[in-house]
Amino acid sequence: MGWDRSLYSCIAFISVFIFASSAPFDDFSDLRGPYCENRGRCCNGRQDTCAIPILGTLCYCDDFCNNTRVDDCCPDYWSFCRGIYVPIPTRIPTTSRAPEIEEMKSCTYNGVNYFQKARIKVNCNECLCGGELNSNWTCETNKCLIDGNIIKTINEESPYGWTATNYSEFYGRTLADGIGLRLGTLPPQRFVLRMNPVRRIYDPNALPRFFDSEEKWPGLVSDIQDQGWCASSWAISTAAVASDRYAIVSKGYEKVQLSAQNLLSCNTKGQQNCEGGHLDRAWSFVRYNGLVDEDCFPYAAKFEKCLVKRKGRLLDAGCQPPPYKERKNRYTVTPAYRLGNETDIMYEITRSGPVQATMKVYHDFFMYRGGIYRHTDLSMNELQGYHSVRIIGWGEEYTFNGVQKYWKVANSWGPNWGENGYFRIVRGVDECEIESFVLAVWPHVDRKIFLTNANEII
Repeated sequence: MGWDRSLYSCIAFISVFIFASSAPFDDFSDLRGPYCENRGRCCNGRQDTCAIPILGTLCYCDDFCNNTRVDDCCPDYWSFCRGIYVPIPTRIPTTSRAPEIEEMKSCTYNGVNYFQKARIKVNCNECLCGGELNSNWTCETNKCLIDGNIIKTINEESPYGWTATNYSEFYGRTLADGIGLRLGTLPPQRFVLRMNPVRRIYDPNALPRFFDSEEKWPGLVSDIQDQGWCASSWAISTAAVASDRYAIVSKGYEKVQLSAQNLLSCNTKGQQNCEGGHLDRAWSFVRYNGLVDEDCFPYAAKFEKCLVKRKGRLLDAGCQPPPYKERKNRYTVTPAYRLGNETDIMYEITRSGPVQATMKVYHDFFMYRGGIYRHTDLSMNELQGYHSVRIIGWGEEYTFNGVQKYWKVANSWGPNWGENGYFRIVRGVDECEIESFVLAVWPHVDRKIFLTNANEII
């Protein structure tokens, strides 16, 4: 079949060119098509039926079209099926011989030749093959989110103490995309930073060397979420910390996953939904308006119309209100309070569960794979941004520099990032400002839980 097709194509295409060369008008521009584009798709392998009529013969849109002795590809095969621009002359050659494809190649990338004006994407940058006076690639100069040099340097130089990797979801994106769409916490305003930390009476020496909220309260700590390409860490972390504390303080009787989308869509005063938000305003919204659960208003990673109005009934929105009668129709919390130092944070977590922290994110953090993170000097002068996360525990590890203390932190980039969605970061030195602005709240757990025997509640 392949030989018959090759012979047929050879005879047909030679006939076309002989006819065209003798025609009184030899404008060739109309032959550009579209042909494969009108067909809607290209075919893999050898498919003789994957063809379109052209000048009394057929041209092909399958991978085999360029493997025969005669190039029987449709004129738009290279651009539509392969993404390679092939200039078609406006005048038909005087010879009956079709132009050789090899003669048109002018740029090479990874051992593959490309035609003049071909466009390819290398990581996050588009490159153009040549120009009128240039046969080399001309490329954009965006700083890419995934940087092979940073990954190689971190992994080959052990003093960094952590490993890096390439995440396919991040590859091909710019650093500006990562800072603008994968973080999302606006820096605290000055009056918020002046908030005095609460003071607790406790013995710092009595705090354990290791602590993990997931081990202390199994099944009561929120799962890792993925915020997608929406700068919503302010909403994700707020809803998750409130959820954790409702479950832990109620001893599991008010276990709930609260809706981050409720904040994204309804907490709009002074907030920027998928372009970032302030934590103090998020907590103020939860305090006065409350949140619904995830089933009522699922996370969409984009701004959507607020479906649960502040004064509206949940049943009218198709949602179920909280199960306890003394609860209003939303989950609310007390005013947020700030924690002042390393041991205050540790003590608070042991009492009531995970806390919310704001951290400064550098370029290298996006490529974190495992280990105890400390930002490097490889990307100090590049774009940076702020991100909200949940500190759920801590520990220490023996390294070549001695004992290294760390926080265990839940991120919101999905379970495939980092250490199953978590990361560890140096503790006690305010690494990436992670200890500078840490918040906690007390949930309005229904008092019936504390006054009634657990068997009677169920």
